[in-house]
Amino acid sequence: MKAITRIEQSLAAAIALGEDSSCPPKLAGAIRHAVFPGGARIRPQLCLAVAQACGDDDPLLSDATAVAIELLHCASLVHDDLPCFDDAPTRRGRASVHWAYGEPLAVLAGDALIVRAFQTLALCAVHSPLRLPGLLQTVARSVGTPNGIVAGQAWESEPRVSLTDYQRAKTGSLFVAATAGGAQAAGADPLPWRALGEWLGEAYQVADDIRDVAADPELLGKPVGQDVALGRPSAAIELGLGGALEYFNQLIANASDSIPECRGAAQLRLLVQSEAERLVPVAMAEALLKRVAASTVVAS
Repeated sequence: MKAITRIEQSLAAAIALGEDSSCPPKLAGAIRHAVFPGGARIRPQLCLAVAQACGDDDPLLSDATAVAIELLHCASLVHDDLPCFDDAPTRRGRASVHWAYGEPLAVLAGDALIVRAFQTLALCAVHSPLRLPGLLQTVARSVGTPNGIVAGQAWESEPRVSLTDYQRAKTGSLFVAATAGGAQAAGADPLPWRALGEWLGEAYQVADDIRDVAADPELLGKPVGQDVALGRPSAAIELGLGGALEYFNQLIANASDSIPECRGAAQLRLLVQSEAERLVPVAMAEALLKRVAASTVVAS
């Protein structure tokens, strides 16, 4: 079975567990709106790819880990779009949850997804219960304080922040959970896999910064120009587009080089490269570099 099929089936099963006639229908609808249809599902794909590279001897647990991470990601997007943060009207090319269902249900849907993520992990550790404590720690650390996505969001309320600290917390932490968690779900040592998550997570945030400045909102599926409008840290603002592109390429190279030697190493490198092309296509990068060169000539 393809990884994306495993992910979608497992997500559907996890969401269905929280639905019956006693659940408020609008809340159930808001939760589904937040999860389906999904984006690239890169975090759960990465989790399953690492689990596969490490033997994947408990597919039920690796599926649950991938699903938990994706549900937490979806929850973070729901909360990130709220009026108190980005006030974004769209997400993934359609209305954000708070625009479609209202702010109260969006808050509750995000909360419910966080709870469902940990319930999913707990329910699926029946064959490898001794792996559960470590997995819970890895996943919980990626969303809480001091360095999880909650902390990453909170940095936006501080007067000063290191760009790297901000990116590693807000975006990188869930990528680390995906790589380390995938290894743990398969009974392997997570430490050699953390670097892959760290490099790829930072690359993903840099790409997001680049696209926030340069991409078409219809292609991106969400508003652009948010970093400037909201005064958020951004690699594209701090380094310029040319510098951000160079940094992105270096991060992707570091991510690829950090993959431990294993039977799935080649497949993982292909995943990293395909994701890099999806995030910042070569044609986009070339067009941006031409724009930078042209603006430099005009300025001189």
